[in-house]
Amino acid sequence: MNRLLQQAVCRANVAVRASSNVTVAPPNPNQITKGNAKFDKVTHTGQAWDQADYRLQRFDISEKQVNPNVAMHLIAQRPPQDCGDKSVVYCDGGHPALGHPKVYINLDKPGVHACGYCGNQFYNSHVTHGENMQIKHLNC
Repeated sequence: MNRLLQQAVCRANVAVRASSNVTVAPPNPNQITKGNAKFDKVTHTGQAWDQADYRLQRFDISEKQVNPNVAMHLIAQRPPQDCGDKSVVYCDGGHPALGHPKVYINLDKPGVHACGYCGNQFYNSHVTHGENMQIKHLNC
C-alpha cells in the first residue's frame, strides 16, 4: 500500500512539474552571432556559455547556481602575515587532515612570499620595506 501511494504521489508530482514549466526552445546555433550572444553566469573556472549551447540543457528545470565567493579571490583579500625577523616559516594550511603538507618558505629575499598550496602570504619585516611589498614570490 505504501509503495503504491509513493508511486502515485511521484507520478502526480512529475506531471505537475512537467505541466507547470513551459520551456522555450533555445535558438538555433546558426542564428547566434557575436553581436546577439547572451552568456550565462561565469563560474569560478571561467565557463560561460551562450543561450544556444547544448550544455545548458541541464539547467532547464532549475536555475544555474554560481557561488560568487571564489577561494582565490578570498585568499587575495587577506593581508600578508608579518613574520618578524624570521628567515624561514612554515605553512601547514591548518588542519593536517585537509591534505596540505607542511611547506617551509624562505623569506630571505625582499617581497611577499606565497604558499604554493593555499596561497597564504608571508613576509620578513626586517628585509621587506615599503615598495618591496609589491614584489611577489610563489613557493611550491
